[in-house]
Amino acid sequence: MPTLHPDPPYEKPTPYPKSRFMALTSNCDDMPTLFVDTHAPLDVLYDAANYRIRAVTQVLENMSMRGSIECESFILSDFALLCAIPLRDGCDVLGVLGRRLRAMPSE
Repeated sequence: MPTLHPDPPYEKPTPYPKSRFMALTSNCDDMPTLFVDTHAPLDVLYDAANYRIRAVTQVLENMSMRGSIECESFILSDFALLCAIPLRDGCDVLGVLGRRLRAMPSE
């Protein structure tokens, strides 16, 4: 049976403002694992943000067209979190897109 070795202690990287990859706000702890490529093409950034925001919008629109929805408060809390995560990701990506567009020389 192979011997398992523990991972070395994690050293949190020092943030660097010009880093290509920006951690998403929706990371669940202080060791980020989800990032946005701030150098991705503008249309790719737009599509990523649009996809997440539209997915949540569609779910919320479908829910609003139903009659009454009765459920426990913890279910509503979980549902709100489920919607908030992709919305926050989309907003983070839109933030990158906005910074990139503002940095472009005006014509």
